Amino acid sequence: MSETTHDGPVAVSAPPSPDDGLSPAELAAKYGLAQSGARPGLFEYVGQLWDRRHFILAFSQAKLTAQYSQAKLGQLWQVATPLLNALVYFLIFGLLLGGRGNMDIEVYVPFLVTGVFVFTFTQSSVMSGVRSISGNLGLVRALHFPRASLPVSFSLQQLQQLLFSMIVLLLILIGFGHYPSWSWFLILPALALQFVFNTGLALIMARAGSKTPDLAQLMPFVMRTWMYASGVMFPLDYMLTKVTAPGWIAEALLANPAAVYMDLMRDALITGNGSEDLPGLPEHVWALGLGWALLLGIGGFIYFWKSEEKYGRG
Repeated sequence: MSETTHDGPVAVSAPPSPDDGLSPAELAAKYGLAQSGARPGLFEYVGQLWDRRHFILAFSQAKLTAQYSQAKLGQLWQVATPLLNALVYFLIFGLLLGGRGNMDIEVYVPFLVTGVFVFTFTQSSVMSGVRSISGNLGLVRALHFPRASLPVSFSLQQLQQLLFSMIVLLLILIGFGHYPSWSWFLILPALALQFVFNTGLALIMARAGSKTPDLAQLMPFVMRTWMYASGVMFPLDYMLTKVTAPGWIAEALLANPAAVYMDLMRDALITGNGSEDLPGLPEHVWALGLGWALLLGIGGFIYFWKSEEKYGRG
């Protein structure tokens, strides 16, 4: 600021600002400003996620519809794909390698198909979760919403797909002489626990995949190893006895979450229906299923929330 006299311009200093000396935090508090994209509190974040529940459901349904839109058989592939996998495993493990143990065909086929459907539920949730952020960066960067909506929506999509498959599974059970019984109602809590576990695992993989997109290329090998270690195609306890595995390895494999949720479903659908070829489950398996669901569900959600403000940046 300056004034002009007959002797020339004379500099005049500007009046002091009332904001001089205030820190950025004090300036923000004074004018009611908030950091753009800041992570909300945990309970506030849960509330935001609940407010987006209609978006989460609609997004999962849209993804489910579009998944096979280019295929002539359309949504039938939701059931055909795991069934074809089960057929391949039956030919290799059930007939050629004798991996069904002492089970008759009438028990082994429902045992195998149940295992394939249940493990595919977890496998698909993990694979879709790892790409949920990195594969939707345009949406993440364009709109403001709780980022957990994406992995939760993808897990919900896989649950809806499993429910379609369950209709075929129940028909297979009836076709092989396993008729409806009261134990079939146990599939509801078993699926609920597995859904919570899958969602927590998808949230963990979503955060990891957002930083390392190449993780999506590695996960098929990890999931294949997990599948063989969980007894999808054969009775796990029978195979562990056959190879005389050390006790701690056997206990670890039997307690791994994929094996636990398969055991819960098989016990409800087959063992609970009076089959003598499958031993009943110990009481602690339900406790394991609950423990895995709480550990991964809560832990995965908090782990994902910790990086909420970083998704879509960089």
